[in-house]
Amino acid sequence: MALKKLGNISRKTISLSPEELIKTSYVQQDSLLPLVVQPAVDELNLTAWAHNNRQFIQNHLWKHGGILFRDFKVDGVTEFERFIQAVAGELLEYSFRSTPRSKVNGNIYTSTEYPATQFIPLHNEMAYSRNWPLKIAFFCVKKAEQGGETPIADSRKVFERIKPEIREKFMQKKVMYVRNYGGGIDLPWQNVFNTDSKPEVEKYCVKAGIEFEWKENDRLRTRQICQAVAKHPNTNEMVWFNQAHLFHISNLEPTVCQELLATFKAEDLPRNAYYGDGSTIEDDVLEAIRQVYQQETIIFPWQEGDVLLLDNMLATHGRTPFSGSRQVVVGMAEPFTCQDI
Repeated sequence: MALKKLGNISRKTISLSPEELIKTSYVQQDSLLPLVVQPAVDELNLTAWAHNNRQFIQNHLWKHGGILFRDFKVDGVTEFERFIQAVAGELLEYSFRSTPRSKVNGNIYTSTEYPATQFIPLHNEMAYSRNWPLKIAFFCVKKAEQGGETPIADSRKVFERIKPEIREKFMQKKVMYVRNYGGGIDLPWQNVFNTDSKPEVEKYCVKAGIEFEWKENDRLRTRQICQAVAKHPNTNEMVWFNQAHLFHISNLEPTVCQELLATFKAEDLPRNAYYGDGSTIEDDVLEAIRQVYQQETIIFPWQEGDVLLLDNMLATHGRTPFSGSRQVVVGMAEPFTCQDI
């Protein structure tokens, strides 16, 4: 009789809310960056979930600066590209480059192709320019045997921690980036501007407010004054937003730095950074800035299949040295132009 009654019970469809499909946590309990989002149900496709929860992702990205999506179903690089499109629209081409990268698929690129033994300091993508992506995402296809993490930091906290006198001087003077292309050191201008055409390079420079000078043997020198800090267009928060510490000659290994200074005049160095009026940025100032980045750095180990989405103005990123094979690919979206120059 009991079994008969049970058979008469009608089935009900249970509908889970978007929040019930996921669970959230943090990499470090004392830091809101990054928010970790994991599926609470089996076989949850990240792209499909993201498409239906775009505002949820955006709100938490503005709050935390970055979101680490872990344990989702992400079927390769093409699926990663679709994820970025779901949350941020069409991907951007990596133009006006500062580091070597290769295309993987569409506008998905390898992460910076520097030697595995080299530490890449924390930075906001393309903060050496007046144009940058508001979003940048990373996908761990293959983690390194050891190391190879992508350290991050909150640009708002970096801004707040930098000494007021240093901050004020940079805000007044801004930052000038000087680059010399050619000669087999650093990237050639053809790679940086994605063209072999000098007129196309000149057109880009005029539009971007970049001073340019052609030199003998097809070499090129550019100068551009850019922001040192910026206000986020959506949250209105102030962030430290430049790459002076990264472009400056002192960022190189001491032996490499000495060799370059012995070989080139200061104005002919492959790349360097100055205050916007052309004056030298003091070594102790640059060291103080680097210490702030170090103090704010958050490091977590990659898991294969991880997707890290950052608001490129609210969070910085870098790379630790590693051993073994490593494949972390990158995509950028939502172009933004600084008008405060």
